[in-house]
Amino acid sequence: MVDISLADTPLFTRAVSATKAGKLVEAEKLCQQIVAARPDFFDAILLLAQVQSRLGKLDAALATYQHALSMWPNAARAHFGCGVLLERLKRYDEALASLDRALAVRPNFAAALANRGRLLHVLGRFGEAMASYDRALRLREDFVIHYDRGRLLQDLNRPQEALTSYDRALALRPDLVEALCNRGNVLQALGRSAEALASYDRAVELRPDFAEAFSNRGSALLKLNRYSEALASFERAITLRPHYSGALSNRGLVLRQLKRFDEALVSFAEAQSVLPPNAEAHFGEAETLLLRGDFARGWEKYEWRSQGQFLRHAQRDFAQPKWLGREEIAGKTMLLHAEQGLGDTIQFCRYVPLVAERGARIVLEVPDSLRQLLGSLAGAALVVSSGSVLPQFEVQCPLLSLPLAFGTRIETIPSKVPYLTASSQRAADWNARLGPRQGLRFGLAWSGRPHPPNRSVPLRLLLPLLDEKATFVSLQKDVRPEDASILSERSDFLHFEDALTDFSETAALIANLDLVISIDTSVAHLAGALGKPVWILLQFTPDWRWLLDRDDSPWYPTARLFRQDDSRGWDNVIAQVGDALRNVVITNCRELLPH
Repeated sequence: MVDISLADTPLFTRAVSATKAGKLVEAEKLCQQIVAARPDFFDAILLLAQVQSRLGKLDAALATYQHALSMWPNAARAHFGCGVLLERLKRYDEALASLDRALAVRPNFAAALANRGRLLHVLGRFGEAMASYDRALRLREDFVIHYDRGRLLQDLNRPQEALTSYDRALALRPDLVEALCNRGNVLQALGRSAEALASYDRAVELRPDFAEAFSNRGSALLKLNRYSEALASFERAITLRPHYSGALSNRGLVLRQLKRFDEALVSFAEAQSVLPPNAEAHFGEAETLLLRGDFARGWEKYEWRSQGQFLRHAQRDFAQPKWLGREEIAGKTMLLHAEQGLGDTIQFCRYVPLVAERGARIVLEVPDSLRQLLGSLAGAALVVSSGSVLPQFEVQCPLLSLPLAFGTRIETIPSKVPYLTASSQRAADWNARLGPRQGLRFGLAWSGRPHPPNRSVPLRLLLPLLDEKATFVSLQKDVRPEDASILSERSDFLHFEDALTDFSETAALIANLDLVISIDTSVAHLAGALGKPVWILLQFTPDWRWLLDRDDSPWYPTARLFRQDDSRGWDNVIAQVGDALRNVVITNCRELLPH
């Protein structure tokens, strides 16, 4: 049997030392000299392949490994080296086959198992990748394996487990900046932006030229409403990487929050030019245009939402064509389907009667919590819950593409209300539950999902409103723990969240109220669609649908808007609402249309 190690020759020792010192050209020449003299010197052949790989001579390195395998077909290290090179050459299936051959020879080859896991991840075979990583970790604790496993868990949308993997990687290698950056991304996904910021801060402290960490740091600061700092972080990322499309796009988002709209549009345009098509940048531009009332360009750009990360999870792969208003639809069955939040569905279902007027038979697909309520909507032949088996249809359109289909401008918004109605029987039941009327009845909704940030109002800030002589009713279906404790102490504030099982119940409750006071959430849209007076509390830079610098809404004639000033606090807003509410109570006015 041929001795394939023979690693004790002085020339080989010099080659190893040169490699460790980074003198790769010298190391290559020494290895070639050794192999020329000793074609059966296995370790020298492998070292030559490794040096060629580090020099970027990938084809030569692959040929060297294959030469070794021609002499030693069961050499696990050579199969492993081939796998690593083939992965770098993006020949993933061949790389996987090489690693499998290495493992056939040496089943407990931890490095091969780790690389195999990474390849299977790239190939989308996530379950097998996880099994390979776990086998590798049972053989050897390694920061790289924990890091790669964390990346896989992120792609599997298992953020808490990903966080654990990154923490284990960092316990073994505290200065692994990639793990610190990805750890921050996971913490952001978990809604823990302050902790994410600390992770990014550590990453940029260790690597001041880490553009990605600066960009992600900006995203965390944006969620923490620290806009000036977020802008500086994005600017730093762009300085480090001038054509960084993600940072350019996110800079546009911050500039929009700062109401520097022209600059925001420039930033979105730069992001689009750097990395076409860049759906996120187009979508950011769309929302900026719509917020400024530029519906002509805004609706066209808004179609980019279907191609970006924002709505990727909600995309539908229909064989039927998408209708955008150009083709005749008389006599056809059309599927109109919800795609975003509950408030969006309530706002844009107003277009259903207009589509029906063109002669189409409408099947309307909406979240189950809206199905009964939207049964009151004119124009829909059938209302089904999301996820139900759909009947046959010939064309389709998401609800938020209907403004484009109808060429909607501010002056042509279909604003007639009510277009939804509550069940008269349910309304009567809620009237009985509320008890004998004692003055005016006001409904409150104060919290919603974390996005967009800062739209919710802590209930404690609204308590001064309860001093008015009226009946106050909570319209919150889900109450945060800190708010539940306040509700339990207030006998003058009625709350029925357990009974608000779907929006038909909430609508029936609202039917018995004189006024709804709400943040920008689905309850505000519901009150507006029911034609109920609604006062809406808005952030300094609101969602695009509320436009700018006006206290009314062209979407909801019964709405009155109360906006934050540049302090971005709620105190001034609540003071304005309190003054307006006091006038209503004093006059006992049941006619609460906006001024």
